[in-house]
Amino acid sequence: METTDSIPATTSIVVMGVSGSGKSTVANELARRLQWEFIEGDDLHPPENVEKMRSGTPLDDEDRWPWLRRMAELIGEHEAAGTSFILTCSALKRSYRDLLCDGHPSVWFAHADTSEEVLTERLAARKGHYMPPTLLRSQLDTLQPLGDDEPGAVVPGEGSVEETVGQMLAELCDERQIPLPR
Repeated sequence: METTDSIPATTSIVVMGVSGSGKSTVANELARRLQWEFIEGDDLHPPENVEKMRSGTPLDDEDRWPWLRRMAELIGEHEAAGTSFILTCSALKRSYRDLLCDGHPSVWFAHADTSEEVLTERLAARKGHYMPPTLLRSQLDTLQPLGDDEPGAVVPGEGSVEETVGQMLAELCDERQIPLPR
């Protein structure tokens, strides 16, 4: 729990999780409820990353670092402007999350934790996304759980969007000591 003196002036919610966890859907609803800007992290991938994933090849750390640095820049830009926003990012490894947090006190991770069974069903039904279902296993193998010392919360991502968002907002508002939006 952060002390009142250490609560940042802005909040950058990073909705995280593996492909199919509902990051974009949840982030859209968070943005609607909070009336904050939403940026889809997948849109920030360089074309080479998109093509690599489309072809069924998992990204490695070297592929991800430039993408993660771009997201960290966006966080810094929003902090400097005094604006809160929502960003989706798989943020699979602690080192990735550390990069996003480095010098950015506004970051708060919202991990939509979803079972492999539900993820598999969602990915099988998803249309028009470049990330093929065959890459799910590589993401699950890479995922490092959010640590107790990291800012944020892990919430079940299998219920309704309203339930997931409600729980994320309750955790955020409790930790950051801000009023719960209606």
